[in-house]
Amino acid sequence: MSKEKVVLAYSGGLDTSIIIPWLKENYDYEVIAVCGDVGQGKETDGLEERAKKAGASKLYIEDLRDEYVKDFIFPTVKAGAVYEGKYLLGTSHARPIIARRLVEIAKKEGAVAICHGATGKGNDQVRFELTIKALAPEMKIIAPWRIWDIKSREDAVDYANAHNIEIPVTKKDLYSRDRNIWHISHEGMDLEDPKNEPQLDNLLKLTVPPEKTPDEPCYVTIGFEKGDAVSLNGEKLAPRPLVEKLNEIGGKYGVGLADIVEDRLVGMKSRGVYETPGGTILYAAHEELEYLCLDRDTQSFKRQAAIKLAELVYDGKWYTPLREALSAFVDSTQETVTGEVRLKLYKGHISPAGASSPYSLYNEDIASFGDSHELYSHKDSEGFINLFGLPLKVRAMMKNKNGLNK
Repeated sequence: MSKEKVVLAYSGGLDTSIIIPWLKENYDYEVIAVCGDVGQGKETDGLEERAKKAGASKLYIEDLRDEYVKDFIFPTVKAGAVYEGKYLLGTSHARPIIARRLVEIAKKEGAVAICHGATGKGNDQVRFELTIKALAPEMKIIAPWRIWDIKSREDAVDYANAHNIEIPVTKKDLYSRDRNIWHISHEGMDLEDPKNEPQLDNLLKLTVPPEKTPDEPCYVTIGFEKGDAVSLNGEKLAPRPLVEKLNEIGGKYGVGLADIVEDRLVGMKSRGVYETPGGTILYAAHEELEYLCLDRDTQSFKRQAAIKLAELVYDGKWYTPLREALSAFVDSTQETVTGEVRLKLYKGHISPAGASSPYSLYNEDIASFGDSHELYSHKDSEGFINLFGLPLKVRAMMKNKNGLNK
């Protein structure tokens, strides 16, 4: 009889490399490894050979990059969703698209279970499993970090060495990193103590430390249609190559570094350093265009919705009614967010350098300090202030009448 199958979310990193032999030892499953390519770059090189040497029967490498940028990253940018004011959700919105593909392949292969290598202290276990539950509620889920005897990354290295498993780390470099087309995150080692300054020269992969960037600024112009970026410096580009080029430019000028002690969903704080050069530029450009194109009430409410949407994405709740409803609201606000934004990049900073839109709500005639427009006169403000301030005046009169003023 053929063995039952398990689909493993496989990255080729330390954890998923040792999970293959562990699954075979403890479950006697046929292990089918699946790597969702969301822009890891050279990290996917040689994966098939490594997966099979570790004991997998086959490896799927699924190119999800275009879909990831178009259907997961761009909707989050349009929303202005940032977690706790700093984190641009680079790992968070990569998990649902990978987990969805795991479900699709598990069903195709007739697998009885899906396995992931997320730690029992982290957010990714929630993100993977909520997506699996939403799309395949019948599927068994295996999370080795919650049940095996391995207690640390050092233990994991020892297990790999004992089983002759090739791994891409050593005990001298045990940073936990996650890389995709949007960002790269760094956690662990000296970063676990918040008082330690990140050693950027040894840490960074996408970005040049700001003090080592060019002494002359760089200007970029980004074109948008209905909230989506469609061009860079006058050249029409599809979403993925646009993000790739912005990463290259932003990285060269030290843009997009975030050092944050964040609140994990599972209840603890963690410290991480994130590199998101292209994403930081996109967020800044999109916000500048919204200043022109959205009215005050819509901007105000959208900022509140962005906080909630960021929390939903961070918490792994992509496939939920509320996330879908909030994204629909965001799309409705973007009908007039079309135009161009020019930004200045210099020594890790981004400065606005001009924006234009055919739907701009800025009217120079009205905004001018002069009194030349029939829609607004300086005299109009007196009546407005009297009505706007009436509640304050009435309350002050009451306090005077009752001797409440000190």
